[in-house]
Amino acid sequence: MTEETIILIIVGSVAALLLIGGGIIGATMVIRPKVLLRRRMAQIGVIDGPGQSERVESRRQKRIQEKVKQLASKGEKKGFVEAIGEEILRAGFHISIQVYLFCSLCAGVLMAFFYLMAMNPETLTSTIIGGGAAFLIGLLLLPRLFLRIVAGRRQKHFTKHFAEAIDLIVRGIKSGLPVNECFTVVAREFEPPLGEEFRLLVEGQNLGMTLDELLARGLQRLPTPEYRFFAIVTQIQKQTGGNLADTLSNLSTVLRDRKKLRDKVQALSSEAKSSAMIIGSLPFFVSGFLSLINPEYLMLLFTTSAGNWILYIDAFWLFCGIMVMRQMINFKV
Repeated sequence: MTEETIILIIVGSVAALLLIGGGIIGATMVIRPKVLLRRRMAQIGVIDGPGQSERVESRRQKRIQEKVKQLASKGEKKGFVEAIGEEILRAGFHISIQVYLFCSLCAGVLMAFFYLMAMNPETLTSTIIGGGAAFLIGLLLLPRLFLRIVAGRRQKHFTKHFAEAIDLIVRGIKSGLPVNECFTVVAREFEPPLGEEFRLLVEGQNLGMTLDELLARGLQRLPTPEYRFFAIVTQIQKQTGGNLADTLSNLSTVLRDRKKLRDKVQALSSEAKSSAMIIGSLPFFVSGFLSLINPEYLMLLFTTSAGNWILYIDAFWLFCGIMVMRQMINFKV
């Protein structure tokens, strides 16, 4: 490489660096004032900028967010006894934890007794394992499953007529009645749990409790999205004021739209649910049919140790299949 070539490379590199540096400086001189101006305008609220939506957010929206956070924080994980107490409360039973534990113990003993009566294990090990599994299922699984089923039915019955109750409150407010009197009308006209819940609201206010405390307790008994919407709207309206009738009317419209969407989803998934029910019940129908045709062939599953283990494995895989189908066909709205 000659000296002339080296000089040309050096000169070209310096020229390129000068051009690049000049371009960067020129772009900075042109763009930076605009950036600074836009940032300043965002700070004073003329245009939207980073964090501007939070600064110009209304007090009403902030309070709604605070209420949502408060209601969400109340759903944190709790201990075993507190969780059982909440499930009993949601199911609508007025029993103590001691009564529930006694009933669970009785269910466990009955499950173990029925297992020992139905099965004829050949070894002591299979007897202990099967009886212990039946006892644990009756003690831990069945009572809580029963409570959740009852609580789910109770919540569905509450949600079914909740929009009608809100419409009744709206008509009462527009006619000049106080809100507490509207709650009294709903408590009188609707059956439990909807009427009972509003009756508790009225009685609690008559005893001097605040509406926030009563609604928080109501959400513990009925933790449905519809009731949570109602609690948030009522609390915010009480703090900020305004036309409560229009707000509740909009809420009623939202609840009715949710119900329509839920019914539509249920109708679209009804065929899949029917197929799942048929597939899940088919082993039991086949077993019953075989017990009528050839009882000795089927009783080997109950009278031998290998047959018992086959039943355990089949029950496990059947449970897994049912849970998979349940997750595929259940949609939350």
